[in-house]
Amino acid sequence: MDDRELTVLSGAVIAYRLFDIADSIDLTRAETLWTQRLRSAVSRGRLVSAPTKALAFGVAPLDIVLEPVTVVIDGVACVGEASVRLYEFGVARLALRFPADSLAWGAFAQRLNAIGRHVGPDEGTAIWRGMIDQVIAIFGTALIRPPKMMLEEDYLIGFVRAFDETLDADTILRRLDLIPLLSGEERPLSEGARRDLLRQRYSYYTDDLVVLTWDRAFVLEPRGDSDVMDVLDVANARLLEMRYYDQLLQSELPLMYDLVEATQRARPVLGSRRFANLARRLYTLVAEVTELREKVDNALLVTEDVYLARVYTAALELFRVAAVSASVDRKLEMIRDTYTALYEEASAGRAALMEAAIVVLIVIEIVLVFVHP
Repeated sequence: MDDRELTVLSGAVIAYRLFDIADSIDLTRAETLWTQRLRSAVSRGRLVSAPTKALAFGVAPLDIVLEPVTVVIDGVACVGEASVRLYEFGVARLALRFPADSLAWGAFAQRLNAIGRHVGPDEGTAIWRGMIDQVIAIFGTALIRPPKMMLEEDYLIGFVRAFDETLDADTILRRLDLIPLLSGEERPLSEGARRDLLRQRYSYYTDDLVVLTWDRAFVLEPRGDSDVMDVLDVANARLLEMRYYDQLLQSELPLMYDLVEATQRARPVLGSRRFANLARRLYTLVAEVTELREKVDNALLVTEDVYLARVYTAALELFRVAAVSASVDRKLEMIRDTYTALYEEASAGRAALMEAAIVVLIVIEIVLVFVHP
């Protein structure tokens, strides 16, 4: 058996950074703003190989090519192809694509890890912040209710279109050591850790392969389709939005308790009105979050493409989107219970006030009878 090291003839290292920049984005307005600046044309994101009826974006995102970004990696200036994808539900996904052609596999993995260090959460902050500030400056008027603080998610993909040999996925898994690329670790990992890193692997044809981890992925796609990466993109965007809603509701709960306490201390005459006003405010919050979540949940519509559906479901599970979503649901339920109780308090207060008014009227009527017989 040939054990020589494989060479990546055509490949790339793609770094993603996602930002929550608004409750929602007016994509039509954003498209107009971009064309008015006499920049390059824009396109609407679409899945290349999947039939439209099988898998499609709920609302097609806006893809825009930005000016290339130069990153100094281990003393060498590397030019990354930059782009941004705007989602209707308020997420901006930035991407830097660094070509990585004609590299031995070991060198390819080293290149990915080096890029991961320089554009990762620590060293890469200034690069990504500069890019997102540019995006916000251009599309500011298309952003609906920007948040006070932006949340972020990052992801790194090693993409290979062709090796110097045509091999099936099983042979590639035997011939390649994917662990350094997937883990970013230089020290040898235990057998259990290696098995965990390779657990989420998928193939559709004999010559393609996807291996997923929490923050990295290896994608072998001889046809050059971007569908798998688009699916991972939406999964990361869903995670980011669920984190945002969870943080938003977490910050609202103490405020809600303080408002309820203050309302309960209010004078009885004003209490029912304050209860009703607070209940309406909480109901509005729940309605807004529910509506926005609906957009996020429908960002990608999966019906018939079993392979991409499996990758998408695996990514959502791996990113623990369901756990964060469950936390959001629990907080929404607490707020629903609170505004229901507040409405009941307000109704009881109004009923007590009406009863008191009736008693007063009866007393007045009796007094008038005795005063004016």
